[in-house]
Amino acid sequence: MTRTVHPIASRDNPLLKELRKLAQSNSAYRKTGRFWVEGDHLCSAALQRGLRPSIAVFAQSFWAQHGATWEHAAPKNVVVPDALFSEISGLESPSQMGFVLDLPPTTAIAPALATVVLDRVQDAGNVGSILRSAAAFGFKQIIALQETAALWSPKVLRAGMGAHFGLLLHEGRLEAELDALKMPLVVTSSHVGQLIQEVRLPVPCAWVMGHEGQGVRPSLLERAQVQVRIGQPGGEESLNVAAAAAICLHASAVGTP
Repeated sequence: MTRTVHPIASRDNPLLKELRKLAQSNSAYRKTGRFWVEGDHLCSAALQRGLRPSIAVFAQSFWAQHGATWEHAAPKNVVVPDALFSEISGLESPSQMGFVLDLPPTTAIAPALATVVLDRVQDAGNVGSILRSAAAFGFKQIIALQETAALWSPKVLRAGMGAHFGLLLHEGRLEAELDALKMPLVVTSSHVGQLIQEVRLPVPCAWVMGHEGQGVRPSLLERAQVQVRIGQPGGEESLNVAAAAAICLHASAVGTP
């Protein structure tokens, strides 16, 4: 059965005003309890993980060509003129379709789940990339401490490329809440600790990734049971935090290769 299509032609429509905020603001999702993903890749990733959008939004030209493929994805389909979709989008080249999804409910930290702790990682691209690496290497829980980039912001969602939908995400947490973890904390440093390839890494563990400029805060260094460094024979002072995270998480990948 074909779903009902709701055409909207006014840029002042309340739903379109909300979508503009969700697509362009880093924090609007916290007020509304829902978030926006744009493009067929992210929308398909959400569906593959069993997520159910509350609303699907399409540019008119996209709906005319591909509506039959997507009409059953959400209980409500909204179609808008291409120009209005471009106003909603936060992208230079709008993807012409998107989903509105409800934020997952807040849950307790899982004590024994392989974890990545983000300590004030502030660049959205870095955060999204770390989430991708976490999902790829079997780390299913992300704990973002306060001052870390907003996990469900549009830029982090785009950089995550769908990783969000397979992870247990906690944001705005306090350092003291890490007491709930029943596993070793592992940190990296440019200058101290054994080379990562020479260390028997604990499994499971919680890797701590620190601020782009300041690194891991001293109090977390004190908490850590293991400190390692990534050798850089090329002579660079340090690695980008997302690149370092990929190396570290691969070194202690969880689950079957």
